[in-house]
Amino acid sequence: MNLSARARTLLGVTVGLVVLVSTVPLWDTAGPHDGGSLTRFLLAVAVVLVTCQVCAGLARRFGQPSVVGEMVGGLVLGPSLLGVVWPAATGFLFPPAVTEGLDKVAQLGLVIFVFLLGCELRTDRIERKGVVGAVVVAGMGLPWLAGMGIVAAAGGLFVGSQGSPAGTMMFVGLAMAVTALPVLARILDDLKLRHTSVGVLSISAAAIGDGLLWLVLAFLLAGQSAGGGGLRVLLLGAALVLVTVLCVRPLLLALVRRLGSGQSLTVVLVAGAIGYSVLTESIQLHPVVGAFLFGVAVPRDSLVVERICQQLEGFTLLILLPLFFAGVGLTTSVGLIGTAPITWLVFAGVFVAAVVTKIVGAGGVARLAGMPNGEALRFGILMNCRGVTELVVLSIGYQAGFLNQLGYSVLVLVAVLTTAVTGPLVRWSLRREGKLGSPASPSGPDRRDHPLVTGAPVQRWDAKKTDL
Repeated sequence: MNLSARARTLLGVTVGLVVLVSTVPLWDTAGPHDGGSLTRFLLAVAVVLVTCQVCAGLARRFGQPSVVGEMVGGLVLGPSLLGVVWPAATGFLFPPAVTEGLDKVAQLGLVIFVFLLGCELRTDRIERKGVVGAVVVAGMGLPWLAGMGIVAAAGGLFVGSQGSPAGTMMFVGLAMAVTALPVLARILDDLKLRHTSVGVLSISAAAIGDGLLWLVLAFLLAGQSAGGGGLRVLLLGAALVLVTVLCVRPLLLALVRRLGSGQSLTVVLVAGAIGYSVLTESIQLHPVVGAFLFGVAVPRDSLVVERICQQLEGFTLLILLPLFFAGVGLTTSVGLIGTAPITWLVFAGVFVAAVVTKIVGAGGVARLAGMPNGEALRFGILMNCRGVTELVVLSIGYQAGFLNQLGYSVLVLVAVLTTAVTGPLVRWSLRREGKLGSPASPSGPDRRDHPLVTGAPVQRWDAKKTDL
C-alpha cells in the first residue's frame, strides 16, 4: 500500500498520540523514581525523537529549516511548555537519572557534530580572503560590542554563579557574534542562493567565523579555569595545536591513503575525535574544542572521508542532536523572564541588537566593498542565522558558569528566533526586488562573476589601493 508523505506523517502523529495518551494513568501517578531506569530512558529517547521530528515537519511546512522545528521541539518538552501544562509528564519522562543519561548521549552528539564542523572548514577554497576577513571582523565585532554593552547595562542579570561580570560580558558578546554554518548552508540551498555572490560570501564568512569562534571560546574557557591556571591551559592548548599540525595531520594523511576500507577509517576518525575531546577536557577546556581541532586536522581531499562524514552527519543530526535539543529545552524556562518589564526589555534589546548589528556590520562592509544594496542586505540578514552552533556555545557557557539560567534562557530564545526569521527576511528582500521565483533563479541571476567572488576590482572600491 502506497501512502503519500502527508498521510504517513498524519498516521505517525496519530499513533504517537495514541501511545502517549494510553500512558496518562502512569504519568499522573508515577513518582520520579518509579519504574526501571532503562525503560524510562528508552521511553524518553523515543518521545524526544518523535517530538523533534513532528516539530521539524511542521517547520518545513512553514518554509523553515528542519533544525528550527527540532530546536522548538526541545523547548516544548521542557519547563517552558510541557512542564507548565502537564508537570506530571515531565516528572515521569525526565527524572534526574534519565536526564543524566540523556546528557551523556547528547555530549557524544556534540563531540561528533563539532568534529564534522571542523572537517567542513575549508579556508583554502575561500576567494578574496581580505574582503571576507573584513566582513567577518565587522559582522562579529559589532554584535560582540553590542552584547557586552547589554550585559554591562543589565547589571548582574546574566552573570552565572561562577562567572565574573567581565567574563560574562565577553561570553555574551561572543554568543551574539555566532553564525551557524550548517543551518546557513541549508537556507541557501532552499532559496537557491548557494552559488550566487551572496551565497559564496556567506559560506566563506561563516567558515572563517566558526574558526575564530572556537579559538576565542577556548581562550575564554582557559580564563575561566579553576585555580587561576588560565596561562597553563593556554600553553597546553597551544602545545596540542602544534602537535596536531606537525604530527597528527601528516599521520592522518598517511592513514587516509593507506586505509582503503571506509569502516576502518570511520573507527579511526570517531575514536580520534573522542580522544581529542578527552585531551582538551583533561586540560580544563571543553571537549568540543578538541573535537573541532581534530576535525580541522582531517584531510579533506578524499572521497572516503567525505562519504564517512556524510554518514556520521546523517546519524548525528537525526538521532543524537535531538537529544541535545531536549537537554537545552529542559534547562530553558521562558517563565523565568516572568512579568517584570526589565527582563522583557532586556530580551527585546538582545533580539533587536542581535539582528541589527549583524545586518549593519556584515552587510555594511559588504556594501562598502562593492556589493549592490539588495545583495548586501541579504548577506547581512543571512549572517543572523545562529542555529545549532549558537545553542552549543550557550550550553558550554552555561556549564562553565558564564551565564545564569535567566541569561541562558533569554539567549536560547534569541538564537531560535533569529534563526527562524532569517529565511522569511531573505525572501522579503528578494520579493522586494522582484527576484523571488524568477525563471532563471529564485535569487535572480547567478552572480558568481561578481568581483567579491572572482577577486576582480570593483567600481566603488579600488582593490589595488586598499587591502581589506
